[in-house]
Amino acid sequence: MSSFDDRANAFESKYAHDEEMQFRAVARRNKMVGLWAAGLMGKTAGEAAEYAKSVVIADFEEAGHEDVVRKVKADLGDKATEDEIRATMEELLPVAKAEIMSEG
Repeated sequence: MSSFDDRANAFESKYAHDEEMQFRAVARRNKMVGLWAAGLMGKTAGEAAEYAKSVVIADFEEAGHEDVVRKVKADLGDKATEDEIRATMEELLPVAKAEIMSEG
C-alpha cells in the first residue's frame, strides 16, 4: 500500500506543479499582451508596465480569457480586432511558457 500512496502523492505533486506553471504562464502571457497593447496605444514604458498589470488583474474577473479580450479591445478601440487580440494571446502563450521554463 505504501508504494501506491507514494505514486498517488507523486501524481498529486505533478498535477499541482503543472497547474501552477500554467497559471504563471497565462499571467505572463497576459502581461505580454498588455505590453503589446500599450505599444499600440503609444504609452510610455512606465504607463505600459501599469497597463500590463491591469490586464493581468482583468483575467481574474471570470474563468477563461474572454475578460482579457474584452478589456484590451475596449482600451484599444479600432487599433485591433478581437481576433487580432486572440491571435496575439495565442502566439504569446508558448513564449511565456518558454520564459518560465528557462527560469526554473
